[in-house]
Amino acid sequence: MNPGGLARDDELLDRTTTERAGDRVVRPFQLFAQRQASGGLVLLVCAIVALAWANSPWAWAYEQMLGVSLGISLGEQMLHLDLRHWINDGLMALFFFGVGLEIKREFLVGELAERRKAMLPIVAAIGGMVVPALIYAAFNFNGAGARGWGIPMATDIAFALGALAVLGSRIPEGLKVFLVALAIVDDLGALLVIAIVYTASIEWLGVAVIAVLLLALGVANRIGARRGSIYLLLGLGLWVGFFMSGLHATLAGVLAALFVPARVTIAPGVLPQVIHRGADDLEAQALDNEPDAMDPDRVAIIGAIDGSLDAATAPLQRFEHIVQPWVTYGILPAFGLFNAGVAIDATVLRTLPTAVPMGIMIGLVLGKSIGIGLASWLAVKSGLAALPEGSTWRQLIGTAFLGGIGFTMALFISGLAFAGTHFEREAQLAILIGSLLAAVVGIAILLMSKATQASGPEARG
Repeated sequence: MNPGGLARDDELLDRTTTERAGDRVVRPFQLFAQRQASGGLVLLVCAIVALAWANSPWAWAYEQMLGVSLGISLGEQMLHLDLRHWINDGLMALFFFGVGLEIKREFLVGELAERRKAMLPIVAAIGGMVVPALIYAAFNFNGAGARGWGIPMATDIAFALGALAVLGSRIPEGLKVFLVALAIVDDLGALLVIAIVYTASIEWLGVAVIAVLLLALGVANRIGARRGSIYLLLGLGLWVGFFMSGLHATLAGVLAALFVPARVTIAPGVLPQVIHRGADDLEAQALDNEPDAMDPDRVAIIGAIDGSLDAATAPLQRFEHIVQPWVTYGILPAFGLFNAGVAIDATVLRTLPTAVPMGIMIGLVLGKSIGIGLASWLAVKSGLAALPEGSTWRQLIGTAFLGGIGFTMALFISGLAFAGTHFEREAQLAILIGSLLAAVVGIAILLMSKATQASGPEARG
């Protein structure tokens, strides 16, 4: 044995532990941003496939696929939905569960945890929700399409980060964090709009089921239940309750996520000692006996170490790590495939200059950029907040245009607002055009801001 070597190992372990503690905010964001950006590419491919398919000679097959009926039978109770509604009302609940986990994490340990840092994305998000809604309402005041005012409000995190990823390391990390925080607050606002505005009627038996299950989730959180199966079963019951109530079933995902514990049951400083003791026990056991992978004592020691690692990880982090890949590479691409297939013909093209499409396109392209930019300027000038570190006003305006990429949430709300009407197809096409224009303008401004920086520093105001 080498005591000097052990001392160096202890020093290395302490330094590694400290570095990991310092990275608890940055590392999750970097992994999240990388995954969302690459997921945005998959989502884009699926949206293009859907658009091409819906306008091909095989469009009939696309329509047939959307209408495939699937059902679940529980005794005499039957639940039948077509494939598109299973995705939009069922699988998207898991997407909203992921959104809920992101919201909770951001407010606990992320960019929204510190008041001064949180103020800029919060104020900017509010401006970016209010101005597009007002623009849409101005175009559709008292009109048949007035119900769609929530469509241009939210930002698509995956596509927006994907657009920033095109620019790579030339964009400050602080600006990317700002965009993620802004989009998360946007999502929270959109969820409130869905809950309050896009609920046709309420069945009180379903509300009673929701209340009981929320109480059960609260108890599970309070007693520190950490098993995923508990929250999965209660979350599924909550989804059924929402479906029964008439409230949109996907809201169950967000509420279930907010009850997932963010606590650890073993202090981070104690973990290295536990691992050291486990390693010593394994070493001692190996000296006494020939190493055997199936030895009960060895299995027990490894199980104790594994239990300690689990106790040192918050369930919220663990669930987010499990859920996000499924959402990013499975559910959102499926949503894009089943919702972006707009049949473009002369009839729908003629509607583009009308109130609903114009309200959506101008709301996404100008409303989001003006709302985010103006609210950010007021927050900074009033001393309430500061610009993201290393960024300029030109870059922030470019990022504000990227906030106008509203694809996923905008399509989702348009389905709630205009399902079964001719406005739905018009809104879908307007969302695609508006989101594309916002992305092109935002990337162009950010590229020009880089060129400006190359020739000289830009005033930050």
